[in-house]
Order: sequence, then C-alpha cells, then structure tokens
Amino acid sequence: MSQTQDTMYDEVLDVLDKLRPFLQRDGGDVELVDVEDGIVKLRLMGACGSCPSSTITLKAGIERALLEEVEGVQEVMQVF
Repeated sequence: MSQTQDTMYDEVLDVLDKLRPFLQRDGGDVELVDVEDGIVKLRLMGACGSCPSSTITLKAGIERALLEEVEGVQEVMQVF
C-alpha cells in the first residue's frame, strides 16, 4: 500500500469507529476489508449482514459519512 492508501485506510477506520456504536446498538457491526483506488470494501456483520435495510445503511449512512470525511473515497462496496 502506498502512503496515501495507508492514510486513507486509517481515516476510513476512524470514521467507521465513530459509526460502529450505532451499528452495534442494532446488533450489527462493520469490518473494513480493503481500500483500493478510492473504493472502500466493507463487510457488514451480525444483524447488519442479514438485515433487509443493509444496502440503505451501507449507501445512505456509511458511504455518505466516508465521502464527506475522507478525501479520495469514491464509492463503498459491500463484500461477503
């Protein structure tokens, strides 16, 4: 990973740590799988993994926060 990738990875982790309590309150969690070329790959776990609203959580919640707070993020993808 380049220095920029390392920095982006760390910044993404910081944002996820801020969001994690809200996910855990509903019985879920999120794992950062990879950050590559501005694409953040996440795995939703626990209740979030099987929740019908997980796509909304991912795109409207997590992606929006990452786009606002981490320079260079272009998209968030869910991986299984």
